[in-house]
Amino acid sequence: MLCCCKVFRAKCSNGQGNIEGNTMAKRTLLAGNDKVTATSLLSNQRGAASLEMTIVSLFMMLFLLVPLADLAIAGFRFNAAYQALRDMGQRTEFSPPADVTSSSSIASWQSSLPSTVDGYSVSAQVYCGNPAALAPCASSATLPKYYTFTTSFTLAPLVLGPLLCSTCTVRYSQPFQ
Repeated sequence: MLCCCKVFRAKCSNGQGNIEGNTMAKRTLLAGNDKVTATSLLSNQRGAASLEMTIVSLFMMLFLLVPLADLAIAGFRFNAAYQALRDMGQRTEFSPPADVTSSSSIASWQSSLPSTVDGYSVSAQVYCGNPAALAPCASSATLPKYYTFTTSFTLAPLVLGPLLCSTCTVRYSQPFQ
């Protein structure tokens, strides 16, 4: 029953609570009707959390989310280009060049391959022997070892420009079965 009277409640709340005990209300009443003083706003720090939240969200958007979006775009494009190369490797596994010792056979085989796969231009090469030498192979005893497929894609990163390639090249090798 100690906090029954209004005066005692104002003293107990230390300047917080109802209008009689609120220091904000006292300062604005002393300054005049409908006037808010600078000291009253500075004393209770109204709006500081919203200002901080604006700054934090701007920081997160510019320095965290946009670079992550750049990396995600680069990753998706790399995966798509690599999958196009794997698709080409699967095709060549089932239709290899007829004669690896003849340059005309290899040239006609390369021209029979599709020039683009899933929107990526793909170039194919056949390597013979060990160390790797481009086909045509020197003899029929030296069998081709592997195919190499190459494609490239472009990136336009917003933030990570110096760290990411603008024209990225992807290579995929597949051994003969």
